[in-house]
Amino acid sequence: MPTIIDIADKLGISKGTVSKALNNAEDVSETLRKRVLETAVEIGYERNRARKGTTDKLCVIVENLNHKDPTGFGYGIIMGFKKLAIPAGWDVDVVPVTPEEQKAMSYDTFMLAHEYKGAFAMGLTLTDPWMSELKTARTPTVLYDNYVPDNMRVSYIGVNSDEGFDLAVGHLKKLGHTRIGYLGGGEGSYVTQLRHDAFIRAMKNHGLEVKKNCIGRSYFISECTNKFLPIQLRSRVTAIICGYDLMAQAVLTQCMDLGYRVPEDLSIIGFDDAPFAAYTNPPLTTIRQNQEALGNCGFYALNSLLNQTAISMLLLRAELITRGSTGPVRTWELARPRKLPV
Repeated sequence: MPTIIDIADKLGISKGTVSKALNNAEDVSETLRKRVLETAVEIGYERNRARKGTTDKLCVIVENLNHKDPTGFGYGIIMGFKKLAIPAGWDVDVVPVTPEEQKAMSYDTFMLAHEYKGAFAMGLTLTDPWMSELKTARTPTVLYDNYVPDNMRVSYIGVNSDEGFDLAVGHLKKLGHTRIGYLGGGEGSYVTQLRHDAFIRAMKNHGLEVKKNCIGRSYFISECTNKFLPIQLRSRVTAIICGYDLMAQAVLTQCMDLGYRVPEDLSIIGFDDAPFAAYTNPPLTTIRQNQEALGNCGFYALNSLLNQTAISMLLLRAELITRGSTGPVRTWELARPRKLPV
């Protein structure tokens, strides 16, 4: 394994200067410190242990996810991670990042600079600089709802989307629904594509037709509710499955503003079981992601990676939480569709 001496030899500086740079000494310039860190990453240097008197550190990387508010979806996941990591002797830092910050310092360099032994990352998009670097990253990393193939040091955790959508479509089919629409996020996220594909597979598995005009996807909820939802309503859908609960809540509100009754005229299903889902009007039927269990899985997977046990995927079983936003198709509506406001 490369040592401090190897870094010093490559840069033509002393071992002491390298040590100072790695330990954030004040008498080393930021420019030199960055060169040392980048060289360390380049040759594969890794810290074997924390400095004397310190605790080993892990970080939770957060982007595009509400994690500070106890009602936010990311908050429960982080708590689940910490509940296992801290008793196991780890310090855990929660680190919000932006694409600009990712461009300023490479992923492995950032981890080495802050002495993080591993990371649990949530909310990264497919276009983020670090997502590309994770294909060859040396830092053990677990991704929530993101997948990087071929790197033995990177794992994926989440909920089984195929199971979830199969439960949702099966539930609606039992209620008599056959014209089912889907509204989800844009294509810049691995999980939004995963859920879109899982919806299509579930419809086909249940023998139901998937119509292009009954599928809408966008980065913006407002585009889905203002553009794609009216198209689906004009197409006479009787139920809509949404890729996440915030979308479902917006669809529910928009439909009721248009004069639709939920679930009498339209059934709506979300995905996540966010804290607010039980308190919408009517309460939202949704596919549950157990937040604390996801955080637990994040630590299980990362701890395995840190102990040289490669894990590709760790998926929770899906669970459908049935509430008041879904109901049966009325027999008279099946025979003679009533003209509803659009």
